[in-house]
Amino acid sequence: MKVWQCIVVSGLACMLTVAQAQESDTPPQNGSQSAETQPAEASQNATAPQETSSQPAAEQSSQPAVSSEQDAAQASNDSAPRQDWTPDALFEHVITQARDLAGAAYTAPKSALPEEIANMEYHDFRNIRFRRDAALWRNERLFEVQFFHPGFLYDTPVDIHVLRDGSIEEIAFDSNMFEYEGQTGHIRDVVKGMDPEDLGLAGFRLHFPLNTPQYKDEFLVFLGASYFRMIGRDQTYGISARGLAVNTATQGGEEFPAFREFWLIPPEPNSSRITVFALLDSPSVAGAYRFDIEAANNTVIDVDSRLFARSDVAKLGVAPLTSMFLYGENSVQHYDDFRPEVHDSDGMLMHTSGNQWIWRPLSNPPSLNVTQLRDNNPLGFGLMQRDRDFDHYLDTALSYEERPSLWIETRDGDWGEGGVELVEIPADSETYDNIVAYWVPDQDFRAGDERRYQYRLTTYDEPIPHREYARVVRTRQGWGAQPGESNGPPRSLRRFVVDFKGGELSTLSSAQPVEAQLTTSTGETSELHVRKLPDDKTWRAMFKLSPQDDEPADMQLKLMLRGKPLTETWSYIWDPNDL
Repeated sequence: MKVWQCIVVSGLACMLTVAQAQESDTPPQNGSQSAETQPAEASQNATAPQETSSQPAAEQSSQPAVSSEQDAAQASNDSAPRQDWTPDALFEHVITQARDLAGAAYTAPKSALPEEIANMEYHDFRNIRFRRDAALWRNERLFEVQFFHPGFLYDTPVDIHVLRDGSIEEIAFDSNMFEYEGQTGHIRDVVKGMDPEDLGLAGFRLHFPLNTPQYKDEFLVFLGASYFRMIGRDQTYGISARGLAVNTATQGGEEFPAFREFWLIPPEPNSSRITVFALLDSPSVAGAYRFDIEAANNTVIDVDSRLFARSDVAKLGVAPLTSMFLYGENSVQHYDDFRPEVHDSDGMLMHTSGNQWIWRPLSNPPSLNVTQLRDNNPLGFGLMQRDRDFDHYLDTALSYEERPSLWIETRDGDWGEGGVELVEIPADSETYDNIVAYWVPDQDFRAGDERRYQYRLTTYDEPIPHREYARVVRTRQGWGAQPGESNGPPRSLRRFVVDFKGGELSTLSSAQPVEAQLTTSTGETSELHVRKLPDDKTWRAMFKLSPQDDEPADMQLKLMLRGKPLTETWSYIWDPNDL
């Protein structure tokens, strides 16, 4: 498995700007459970979301095309909204919409929001709270849906529909769904004087009795471009997922596709499963997405994505994940902070088609860093938060030890040859999402092409189950000098310590001839040793690396017993310029 590195500097600012927008917490609604306090009940004069019947534009079912002689009669039939929609037929219609969008020139969405709303301050956005008793399906189902007010960073509203008894009904903006607290009275006054059709909604969030039967927790949010965030039981928001990444870390700059329209499919009253459809659009790509969601201990989303290229795409990023890594146990920079570590994720994990597991610890590099792990039809990949120990963070407010890992298990589709690409962006604050990972297919995605990608996205707060190999539990490094050495070697000489735990490895006696298999693309390694640690479950591999000039070293390490792999592969790129 070959890893390579390339440095690209363009597109950096826009990536960080959007990442910062996503890192900002969603405004607390009356249906949200704060980490500090339980919200008060909403006032009783709230109204449920208003639904208006709407027929999807450019109705095109799978039926044969109508001839010109039948146009008049067909137009008469089309004047009345269709009343026999099923979920499958509706998704086929969304696919048709996406295909038609890609076949036409791109039209950027326009917002009719006045300046007072479009440019509202963050604290004002936070003070506009959704009323809990206005939630869609309130007291009807286990699931409830709450909506976001437009404004602040979210100045382009999205269309949200619900399927009801075979008809498609639009969720219309209604100021009575919101409480305008603090200094937001002027925003309420502006809104009440506007046509609701000129306002729309910024996004939505799903609630479900995830942790206790008495309270419906927020667990999934769709808000901003194609971003969505999800958590499972006893987890705290951190990492985000996206519908699609286009031209990330390229010279021309990144393009951010956005979900423009959503359709909510009502679940059964006592079901823990719900389905959402979404229409995605951007200058280069249009897409139809089906999200089959299960709220559980580990929240699961089965994604079916259909992509249509409007123009040639330089780099397609499938199933993208976005996270934050400021510093961790492997960092060489010093931060003037009481917290030992600050990150939402601490590594990227990959499961190859050859059943190899590869662990790549994250870093916060001094310059933009892009690497790939190559494969053909990979089995899975994700950004993980392995370290679940509060003592390693000491942050009582942000609870980094409770941030979920997101794991992508590939299913059917056009995965083929390609690579899992990891983008690490320099960041000086935890408010920036500076880590991105996604699958990049080798096959060009050109105007007129169609692709399908199916995958399962799962939140975890524990190691992925059914792993037969020991996993990396620690990566540390430091200067390779001996203690007290007067004329020490250059600081570029590094000592690495990698600890493994689990699987058959943890059951072995220290007398067993466990060996380390270590390779590096550049430089020289020396003093490679393997030993069992005093806890009698963890094994340590130690070595020194002497880099070749200023060349990055791509290292691979795993532990073996008589030729049999016992561990996942530790994959690490050390750049002497990081010092």
